[in-house]
Amino acid sequence: MQRGIAHLPLHFGKIPPWLFTKMKILAKEIITIIVEEFGVDSFLEKISNPFWFQAFGCVLGFDWHSSGLTTTVCGAMKEGIKGEEEELGIFIVGGKGKIALKVKEEIEGKTKWLQTEGERLSYISRLVAKVDSTGLQDGYHLYHHVMFFSKNGKWAVVQQGMNTEVRMARRYHWLGRKVSSFVEAPHSGIVSERKEKLVLNTVAKGYEDNRAISVELATSSPEKTVNLLKKLQSINLPKRHHILLADINPRYFYKILCQTYETDIKTYQDLLATKGVGPKTIRALTLISELIYGAKTSYEDPARFSFAHGGKDGYPYPIDKTTYENTITILEKAIKKAKLGDKMELRALRKLDQIVTTI
Repeated sequence: MQRGIAHLPLHFGKIPPWLFTKMKILAKEIITIIVEEFGVDSFLEKISNPFWFQAFGCVLGFDWHSSGLTTTVCGAMKEGIKGEEEELGIFIVGGKGKIALKVKEEIEGKTKWLQTEGERLSYISRLVAKVDSTGLQDGYHLYHHVMFFSKNGKWAVVQQGMNTEVRMARRYHWLGRKVSSFVEAPHSGIVSERKEKLVLNTVAKGYEDNRAISVELATSSPEKTVNLLKKLQSINLPKRHHILLADINPRYFYKILCQTYETDIKTYQDLLATKGVGPKTIRALTLISELIYGAKTSYEDPARFSFAHGGKDGYPYPIDKTTYENTITILEKAIKKAKLGDKMELRALRKLDQIVTTI
């Protein structure tokens, strides 16, 4: 699938209940076919592809350009497979707002089916959210976090941030299998319309020196590091750096440094994962590392599809309910026959996919 840009303006309207009911059914059937035909790993890989995910949302009937696609599609998948997770071998936790805060509790409720430790998955969930809210500071505040995982602990994450000033959203995709480091270019993709001018990307590839010095500063004498911050605040710096320093309070910074000084922090991942270490702390450490010790960091924004049933708002055309129902019926029938050993209809669907991808 080719890379591109998906435009995601914020939509505040609600999806019609009748459509969400059908989305749950269709999402379940599509997930079941993917797992039956290609396996759980393939499903996780597809979910981690921002543009496959966008196309999937369009097939379910959501407008291609709406930020609401993310929350609704994830919700439809989660509700759609409820009660069948063990059989499918796929589990979905999290959601929008307060639901995202219950990930650990939801994971604990599924440990009886897992062949891996639930605490490991909970840690990954927290760390992924911390990277996209603290390690990457792009002006988009996370409000949606969903984790997909298998019985043996393979995982993918889809989360979304909101910039209410420009009424735009940005979606972050992760695939566990391809994450060699949580703090160096860990994303499988970031989808956004806008390339932001002022982005502090402490998890960019090639900036290990800055991360290493930040860890050293966080575990050194708090007084010394705070004095370095005060020195920076008194220097006539370029506008970009003044903006990044403007809202950092040395007194609060000192309080957090006392905590990191007494904590067993060895790596940048440990630093990010530390409770209380937020965007301002990371920003201060990063700027001190860059402007005093010469360890550069990245200010480059890392952010870099198809209608099947119409869109909920009538774009590009209203939902064709008859076609939607027929699609569900065809997929349900194919799955039932496949479970009885007759995979002819699934093979036909696969051939159709091969024809479409060559057009």
